[in-house]
Amino acid sequence: QVQLVESGGGLVQFGGSLSLSCAVSGSFFRVDGMGWYRQAPGKQRELVASISRSGSTVYADSVRGRFTISRDNAKNTVYLQTNSLKPEDSALYSCNVQVSHGPDQTRDYWGQGTQVTVSS
Repeated sequence: QVQLVESGGGLVQFGGSLSLSCAVSGSFFRVDGMGWYRQAPGKQRELVASISRSGSTVYADSVRGRFTISRDNAKNTVYLQTNSLKPEDSALYSCNVQVSHGPDQTRDYWGQGTQVTVSS
């Protein structure tokens, strides 16, 4: 069993900041890729940012320069620091991780999501 526990969402004013975190626990060999996705009502889910185990990052164009993804491999936790938030950043933010259970046994897991709402 693998559990993902997300925290840090909430209501913030335009230009504000929020720090999201997602902790992975359970029985597994290693956590490989980690990332954050978001989905606003009526829109498709989109990648916000991802980070490899070695620390390579990818950002959506809409958040580059405002959001920072990081991870702590010892704690199996991924973070998303969101700054200069805009109303269009409002969405349900979900953590996604690729967990290795052994050689050629990698599985995808999703968190339940944490709501981010930015007021104008």
